[in-house]
Amino acid sequence: MNERYINGLMIAGLLALPLWALAADQPFTITLVTRTVILALAAVGLNVILGIGGLVSFGHAVFFGIGGYAMGILTYHAQTYTALDLGLISIEGSKSMPVIWIVAMLTSGIAAFFVGLLSLRTSGVYFIMITLAFGQMFYYFAISWAQYGGEDGLSIYVRNGFPGLNTLDPIQFYGICFALLCLVLFLFARMQAAPFGLALNATRQSTARVETVGLNPMRLKLLAFVLSGAVTGLAGALFADLNRFVSPSMFSWQLSGELIVLIIIGGVGRLMGPVIGACVFVALEHFLGELTDFWHVYLGIVLLCIVLFGRGGLIGLLTGKEGAHV
Repeated sequence: MNERYINGLMIAGLLALPLWALAADQPFTITLVTRTVILALAAVGLNVILGIGGLVSFGHAVFFGIGGYAMGILTYHAQTYTALDLGLISIEGSKSMPVIWIVAMLTSGIAAFFVGLLSLRTSGVYFIMITLAFGQMFYYFAISWAQYGGEDGLSIYVRNGFPGLNTLDPIQFYGICFALLCLVLFLFARMQAAPFGLALNATRQSTARVETVGLNPMRLKLLAFVLSGAVTGLAGALFADLNRFVSPSMFSWQLSGELIVLIIIGGVGRLMGPVIGACVFVALEHFLGELTDFWHVYLGIVLLCIVLFGRGGLIGLLTGKEGAHV
């Protein structure tokens, strides 16, 4: 099967399922698909460095959590009518989604810059471990941050607003998330074919050859890391808005592992790989989770089969072509 057909079917399915749920008056199904789309968006962010750059980050939940806390903190100060005191300046809270998205992407991107600046000096298992270490640092910092709930997290009493839409309506909030996912997928596809994407892919294959043509592999990887962190931070802000709750669990290493699993299931480096992976993950969690608390066993079996027999993920199995090798 042609990969373009698979991509088109996935987009059509993500459009049709919520519309069916709306017609059948099943708002929970819309919320479930919304969660799928947000996780897919976070995995697309990770796919920038994993699928194109070959960098296995085990701490990408850092940026997911930063995006979530950016949303939580801004909304908390808006709903309590207090200003965020940063010492020299104070910032008013906000309930505007576009403002929150910009702040979430900026803070996540800045954090990704400094994390990448240190992490990218290493490679292989050392890179994996240092990103994991950053994830644990942020996780325990969030636990100790008593001002914003500490270990108990922070509840948000209202959903943030978007001009012209009622974001409390599940289908309208889903439309926002779906539109952002489509935009990021479009940019990902363009980046893969652009000189930057080709150069980043070349660094995955041979750093020495990239240096010989006058390019700086460190700068390429760092820029990709920042872009990846910003997209994942946007997903974190949407996830926090969906649940109206933020907690240190958004920084957990388990979440970082789940994002990697989503990409592997769908296909590393594939455009729709993270989307298919998110669909499979949420479907297993929902349907098998009702039958047993140990549904992760079945997820492990699926992952094991893909690693052993389908290196290109589910998309690779359907198209007969392997994906990127990490």
